[in-house]
Amino acid sequence: MSQDGAQGRYAGRALANNRYQLRDLLGEGGMASVHLAHDTMLDRPVAIKTLHTELGREQAFRERFRREAQAVAKLTHTNIVSVFDTGEDTLDGSTMPYIVMEYVEGRPLGSVLDEDVRQFGAMPADKALKITADVLAALEISHEMGLVHRDIKPGNVMMTKRGVVKVMDFGIARAMQSGVTSMTQTGMVVGTPQYLSPEQALGRGVDARSDLYSVGIMLFQLVTGRLPFEADSPLAIAYAHVQEEPVAPSSINRSLPPAVDALVARALKKNPNERFPSAEAMRDECLRVAASFQAAPPSIVPGAQTASGAGVGSAVFPPVGQTPPPPTNNVQTPYQPAPTPNPYGTPTPAPAPAYGYPQQGGYQTPAPNGYASTPPPYTISPQQAPASSGGGKSNKPVILGSIVVSVIAVGGLIAALLMNGGGSDDDAKGSDGASTSASSHPTGYRTGDATKTIEKTECTEPQESYNDPDKVQMPDFQYKNWDSVLECLKAAGWHYDPTPVDENTWGQGTVMKQYPKAGTDFDPKNPPEMQFDVSSGNPA
Repeated sequence: MSQDGAQGRYAGRALANNRYQLRDLLGEGGMASVHLAHDTMLDRPVAIKTLHTELGREQAFRERFRREAQAVAKLTHTNIVSVFDTGEDTLDGSTMPYIVMEYVEGRPLGSVLDEDVRQFGAMPADKALKITADVLAALEISHEMGLVHRDIKPGNVMMTKRGVVKVMDFGIARAMQSGVTSMTQTGMVVGTPQYLSPEQALGRGVDARSDLYSVGIMLFQLVTGRLPFEADSPLAIAYAHVQEEPVAPSSINRSLPPAVDALVARALKKNPNERFPSAEAMRDECLRVAASFQAAPPSIVPGAQTASGAGVGSAVFPPVGQTPPPPTNNVQTPYQPAPTPNPYGTPTPAPAPAYGYPQQGGYQTPAPNGYASTPPPYTISPQQAPASSGGGKSNKPVILGSIVVSVIAVGGLIAALLMNGGGSDDDAKGSDGASTSASSHPTGYRTGDATKTIEKTECTEPQESYNDPDKVQMPDFQYKNWDSVLECLKAAGWHYDPTPVDENTWGQGTVMKQYPKAGTDFDPKNPPEMQFDVSSGNPA
């Protein structure tokens, strides 16, 4: 629907028993539209995001969306767009879920960037770093509450007239990925391809570090005026995220200091363990780098190139009618990762891949949340295959041969990925299934962050269930210090069973996994036994 059509259709309409009067259309995307509206009860302007009718048809999705909106409503921070209300109404005979948000009088970050690109070629680095730091401040709050945004991009960041950064759309991507809607099917990845983390591109589970990768993509775009991975299809972009290394931002913008290159490179590591451990750590680095150099206008290199996913796509899926190109150095193979020095100081050869996606440079520390080794969730339909330019009988062997090569390449990739999996969680256990741990501190040992604590009230006064008033939700203990978790558990009188696991990314005493998972409903009068994986601080 065009913007003018939407304005004409919904202008003057109302939601929630006439409380919210819809006015101008502010924006429209693939899954929702945002309208300026007037809250007649509180006499104030608000922004209302209405989800498209195909989503509103499914009761399970509407329930998940409501719960996510309630969770996001608890986020209170200067850099987060506040959520005031959520519900559903009927317009033109269709159920329409909606969310009522703070009205931000300003414009999207993408619009601010476009203006800077027209004037300077890119956004000045000091401005870009400060904006990025504010986005990370918002993510720090959401991550502490266990909310991963999953769709960080300039379109989800607003700039007010006073220059205040506002991050919006928390929780919507998670509702889409919950698996309760038929729109989330095998092979569908929710998010914007240009900003997806490698683990998102492969359909893996994500944690806070996935958001940091997306922030790194956004920072690259701000300081260079372009994206690090560009290709003709979402498939090729996804493979570029998984396989290709981005160019240094300074190769495009000569005014950037090496510190910006290093910051972006760390944020865009393929392995989540090699990125910044938290939004707070990345924010501190952004502010440190911003204060470490003299601000200078961008100096864009004419014709500078970014990475492309085309090489990866054609290597795995050769175009019909062409023979596959020979392998090149810039396309990594998932079978033989190259050795690389351990980033914590001790040079070690890269072991066999520990989880499903191939690692750039070969650093292979198993991820704390463990990725299953399954093939990428992408399929190619017949419509995606390019048509042959020539007709006649002579082309048939070439076409058939290319199809066979494609099938073999895909089959080989899938087989290799499957062979690399098979129980990454079990690798940390001995033959008898018991957890193993070094008795002394080997090279690479790390202590955990004792400041990452959980309040006792999280256990003694847990949040009530959304579905059952007689039940409560399991608190989120993951990545918290075990001593504080222990005090919380004892205060509530809950039974627990900790198991040490070897990993040195988060450090000794950090809770790596919990069961039941955070948010699980349970009867507080009959709580289950809690099970925890707690880091030993030793290398895996």
